[in-house]
Amino acid sequence: MCFKNLPVEFDAAGKARLRDGIPDPYSVAVSKPHVGVTDADREAQIQRLMAANGHVKDINMDPVTRVAGALAVHVVADLAEGRYLDAHSQATLFRGYEVILMGRDPRDAIFVSSRACGVCGGVHAHASAYAIEMAMGLRPPPFGTVVRNLQEAAEMGYDNPLHLYLLASPDYSESIVKQANPELWPKAEKWKCKGERHHGFKTMADLMTALNPLTGSLYREGLEFTRLSREMFVILAGKYPHPQTVVPGGVSSTVTLQTLNEYHSRLGKIFDYAQRMMAVWDDIPEFFYDCDDRYRQVGARPTNHVDPGFWDDHDAYDATYENCDEWGERRWSTPGVVIDGELVTTRLTDINIGWEEFVEHSYYEESHTSRFATDPLGNPISPYHPWNKRTLPKPGAKDWKDKYTWACAPRWDRQVVEAGAYSRMLMTSLAQKHPVNDYIQATGHSMRL
Repeated sequence: MCFKNLPVEFDAAGKARLRDGIPDPYSVAVSKPHVGVTDADREAQIQRLMAANGHVKDINMDPVTRVAGALAVHVVADLAEGRYLDAHSQATLFRGYEVILMGRDPRDAIFVSSRACGVCGGVHAHASAYAIEMAMGLRPPPFGTVVRNLQEAAEMGYDNPLHLYLLASPDYSESIVKQANPELWPKAEKWKCKGERHHGFKTMADLMTALNPLTGSLYREGLEFTRLSREMFVILAGKYPHPQTVVPGGVSSTVTLQTLNEYHSRLGKIFDYAQRMMAVWDDIPEFFYDCDDRYRQVGARPTNHVDPGFWDDHDAYDATYENCDEWGERRWSTPGVVIDGELVTTRLTDINIGWEEFVEHSYYEESHTSRFATDPLGNPISPYHPWNKRTLPKPGAKDWKDKYTWACAPRWDRQVVEAGAYSRMLMTSLAQKHPVNDYIQATGHSMRL
């Protein structure tokens, strides 16, 4: 059984259907407050705590500039007990790409959607191309799929050093740790790095100094490898951001042996770099765990993850919904859903029919419809499925109890799930359906380079 919250079951042949005897299978109930405690009571209690003592603080981070400034975070923290009493994240920018694309030539989606971001525009362009191919019945030639995979690999080669060294690493650098946690620095000077033979840093203090923004060797090396990855992408896609060679049915670039050699020479450097950098990010959390075991609980939450997979098999991909379970499971990064640490499916159709998107706390009008009751295979989908959504912006005042963000609330089987690089690795390692090759293997609990 794949779903536990949506009223969907499967017959002996694996075909999905709604369970019998449920009059309104996709009804939505407002979450009930704790017995005897209303939202107003809870807010009043927080205000009383803030007024009565000096260790309950209202903290606002606006803007969060490491994500271009379109994010704000509000928390109420009990500094004495080290816990949060309330928290909200707020997307502060209406992008409106769904509105912009309505009524346009479908091919425009590739170039318009890539403008959504200067960091991840390539994946928006590729996703648009995949959607057009499925809608129009276009199958790329095998080499077209290979070139797309190389473009997407270059984009990931950029995103990872960007996140790890330019965005995240300053928090663990000497310059920040000495200010925010000065008691840790003497420990860092004595703590021996377990990965020294891989990354070359003897103590954690040496490693933290290398993370210093603009001056640290690891920070500067991360910047260099973002450039190298962008060069790989541009070799095949013309430019970045806003790639020019992504088209429905493949790519429009001419790829020669020289093109592939230029790409491959850079790829080898990134492969070696990745192996070295894993040792850095093994040592950093281990140091903090040794200093205070409570760090192990930072970010603790249910192990719920989703990923649609990545990098198609050039022989299997045919762009059809009818065969998407087959070609999806042959992707180099396996699609799937993990709930409470257990892999519950690797089928793209299951991932699709489990999706819903809610706007109860978002600056949009409720707009779900029943335009599509099923997917093309007859599997039931919710009125809250993205296919049944219209984007109707409704700006208003910020109200934490009502509407406060331009982001929506996507759910799979009505559960919060995480997506991203960690989800992609987790899914692929657990599924063990990764194509056999000489470079990377799925072990069931890790990915081995």
